[in-house]
Amino acid sequence: MNNAKRTITWPVALSYFAFSLVINSMGNVLTIVTSQKIHPAILGSAYWTAAQNGLNHSLNGNSTTLSLVFFVVGMLIAILNMVLERKIDIKRFLGNLAFMVPFSALISVFANTFSKILPVADTWPMVTFYVFLNFFGVSLIAIAISIYQRTNIVLHPADDLMQVLRFKYFKGNAGIAMWVSYIPPTIIGIIALIMVPDFTNYGIGTVFAFLFQGNITGWADTHIFNKLKHQGIAVD
Repeated sequence: MNNAKRTITWPVALSYFAFSLVINSMGNVLTIVTSQKIHPAILGSAYWTAAQNGLNHSLNGNSTTLSLVFFVVGMLIAILNMVLERKIDIKRFLGNLAFMVPFSALISVFANTFSKILPVADTWPMVTFYVFLNFFGVSLIAIAISIYQRTNIVLHPADDLMQVLRFKYFKGNAGIAMWVSYIPPTIIGIIALIMVPDFTNYGIGTVFAFLFQGNITGWADTHIFNKLKHQGIAVD
């Protein structure tokens, strides 16, 4: 068991964190926009994104912004994290919320940009390209999770949930922890579908995320910035 110390400087950690925040936001939006650009909808978004986007649509998307839904759901998951840790950690809770501010803003920026530059897929080559782009978006999310979990400055509440499960309950296994962390978005998705039975946010991209996102995160731990080790957390 490694002791829970930091081995990199704060400027280096912040650089890794900023990079991961950008690619996470970009990946999330890529899964949303590529799904919206294919008719009929077959792609869907990454798992958490699909559930929150579905909830946003169920609440009348025009009056409830996507970034607001991301923020509110994030706040609720931050509370769940404290329950699982069995202690009130205000610093960690505020860190989760702090993550949501730039993340939600970047989601809006990338959503506006990609919605304008990506055309509707009206040919099979374009549809095929969007499928790969959707999977690429999921992979970006998984890689981003790996990077900012290792820097461990502040985390997205959903990824903090996965990290709590990973190291507190599943001996560092990223794949199993990711699958268990999908219980809340599954509940959110079911509620959204009961409110408005619209399946356009769910598809093969959602299945890809469910099956592989956690394992891609585990792979990225040793292949993307492999000299970056988990900071401030005891790991096997």
